[in-house]
This record gives sequence, C-alpha cells and structure tokens, in this order.
Amino acid sequence: MKQALIELWRRHPVVLAAFFLAVLVALGFAGRFVVKVVYWSSPAHQNQTVEGWMTPRYIARSWQVPLEDLAERAALPHPASSGPRTLAELARAEGQPLTAILERVNAALASLTPGDGPDAPLPKADGDD
Repeated sequence: MKQALIELWRRHPVVLAAFFLAVLVALGFAGRFVVKVVYWSSPAHQNQTVEGWMTPRYIARSWQVPLEDLAERAALPHPASSGPRTLAELARAEGQPLTAILERVNAALASLTPGDGPDAPLPKADGDD
C-alpha cells in the first residue's frame, strides 16, 4: 500500500494532492454537519425561552419555524439585509426597549407552529365534511 502511494505521488503529484485536499474539505463539511445535528438534536436547544442574546435565525431554528415568517410576524428587519444581529442589537437600532422586541417575537412564535407554513393543510369551511 505504501509503495503504491509513493508510485502514485511520483507519477501524479498534482492529482494526488488535489484528491487529498478534496477529502479534507469533505471531512470538514461532514464534521460541521455532525456538530450541527448533535447541537440541534439536544432538547436543551429546542423551543428555548427567547432572550436578548439570540438572533432571529437562532430562534427560528430552535422553534423550527421559517425564519422569513418569524421576521415578518415579529416585524423584524429582513434577515438578509440586517445580517446576524441579536435581538438586543435590533432593539437598540430601533430605539425600543428589549422587552418590546421580546414580546413581538413571543407573539409571533405563539402564532407559528412547526406545521404552519405553505405546506400546512387548509382549514375546512363550516359545513364541509
């Protein structure tokens, strides 16, 4: 095995280096994926009480709701335009107390459930069976 690698290195050093670089990049992405799965699978990180240090994206992931819906219903700036800012930073930027932002986010979360969204079934009209 060792001789085969040495021979490959002699004949195709660029290709072998590119292969090992690709393997390292793939391992990096796999490691990142595993870390995120383990983190978000923990019950301690699901449906957390909303606090000022959290970003809207973190809250949306914790509560398993679409970020765009959360931002719209809580009247938060569009996530792409504001970047990763905490609720405390958003409150300062709006000139409002943090409690006002927390109340809006909590009200938005109360109206959103994991089943809410474009794929949710439509409610039946009265008289439909």
